[in-house]
Amino acid sequence: MAGGGFVAQGHVGNYNGGVTAFVVITCIVAAMGGLLFGYDIGISGGVTSMDDFLMKFFPAVYHRMTDGSARDKNQYCKYDNHLLTLFTSSLYLAALVASFFASEITRVFGRKVSMFLGGLSFLIGAMLNGIAMNIIVLIIGRILLGVGVGFANQSVPVYLSEMAPAKIRGALNIGFQVAITIGILIANFVNYGTAEIKGGWGWRISLALAGVPALFMTIGSIFLPDTPNSIIERGHHEEAKRMLQKIRGTEDVKAELGDLIAASEAAKKVQQPWRNMFLPRYRPQLVICSLIPFFQQITGINVIMFYAPVLFKTLGFGDKASLMSAAITGVVNVLGTFVSVATVDKFGRKALFIEGGVQMIICQIAVGGMIGYKFGLTGEGSFSKGEANFLVFLICAYVAAFSWSWGPLGWLVPSEVCPLEVRSPGQAINVSVNMFFTFIIAQGFLSMLCHIKFGLFFFFGGFVILMTIFVFFFLPETKNVPIEEMNRLMKAHWFWGKYIPDEVASGDKYTA
Repeated sequence: MAGGGFVAQGHVGNYNGGVTAFVVITCIVAAMGGLLFGYDIGISGGVTSMDDFLMKFFPAVYHRMTDGSARDKNQYCKYDNHLLTLFTSSLYLAALVASFFASEITRVFGRKVSMFLGGLSFLIGAMLNGIAMNIIVLIIGRILLGVGVGFANQSVPVYLSEMAPAKIRGALNIGFQVAITIGILIANFVNYGTAEIKGGWGWRISLALAGVPALFMTIGSIFLPDTPNSIIERGHHEEAKRMLQKIRGTEDVKAELGDLIAASEAAKKVQQPWRNMFLPRYRPQLVICSLIPFFQQITGINVIMFYAPVLFKTLGFGDKASLMSAAITGVVNVLGTFVSVATVDKFGRKALFIEGGVQMIICQIAVGGMIGYKFGLTGEGSFSKGEANFLVFLICAYVAAFSWSWGPLGWLVPSEVCPLEVRSPGQAINVSVNMFFTFIIAQGFLSMLCHIKFGLFFFFGGFVILMTIFVFFFLPETKNVPIEEMNRLMKAHWFWGKYIPDEVASGDKYTA
């Protein structure tokens, strides 16, 4: 069947035990690591639209906004400044590099150690940003924030996938994305409030408050238990058994423990997981862990999430109106993510991916068309109140589609498709590709907006068409499939099966 439809048979996902309060609470605490990522995404765009912040660190941009020259009447180019975009994008370049170190630390010392280091680095970075007196300290703080994001994004999704029972793995893993969206929303309202502070220091509060989620993650990681998979990797089988009994709520965990130990023993035979990640048998995982994060960023979502206040201000919204419009999209983002939590393990990953893709395509074409009609190629024009409200509606519909599809699933699917022997490098590739293209988008967007103009939305829309086609034909449905069974799932796929050795299909439980 084209697109890789699968029917689970036999005892798939039928281990003894159920969903315990302990595992739910544990996963919720771990998912708070997403607050770090989300708060920064939401805070940076609002801060870079504040006059006091621009006057102190980027006076050239501020004067361009207020001087009224011919170039400044071009709404597309008001914020085109590479140093300004470096403030946002430097974090993601640091996160890219940090993710490779985090991969090894996560594998050797466990997932919770990586979470602790990530929270601590983010905390220090937030403090430096809050007290920064010059651009150098500001960028150093951003780099430390990036290290924290790299460690958190490497360890948290893996932690959640390994702790959760297969039948609710999607919902619990998406807790990470829920935390990201809540972080974005909180940041939007913080910016709205601090913009009202007189005296020119409101932006310091916005940046320094990033230390609050960092403190939650740092302290929380100390008390979190490690995953049974991680405990087994370090050779403590009895301890892993006790942990598995605790999180599954039953004494009879023999079947699941046996599968985990078998997967661990197979993984230990792999001496060089990074090199093996590029072997043909792991080709499906390599492609999925590379393309899914690439596609997630090329949707153009970070045009909205990073620069929502800047974008709305560029399109003629006032200062307060631009921040409030960004806050509205933040609310939609949170609510849409809860839709994903409620449906991902019921309808599956592919259905949400495809529906979300179609909705995003329609919205991007409509937004690009509206901006092109009102501003043309010169960038001179404005929206009426009704047109502005309709534009916000279209952007909210786009954000909603992303928030229940490519947002959470972009983290969930790569974290669950890799077998244990290549899970750390697989997740490192996922995070590094995500961070690299986040950096490219963050660094290049304002310049692209200046040069491509309204065509930028058609540019992103074209990629959404490509990625929706990719999901339809090449992504297997991973709903209710235990992580330890992913190789067999790939073997049953109409396309990926040719890369998987026949012995993997022994006792195959899947049919295409």
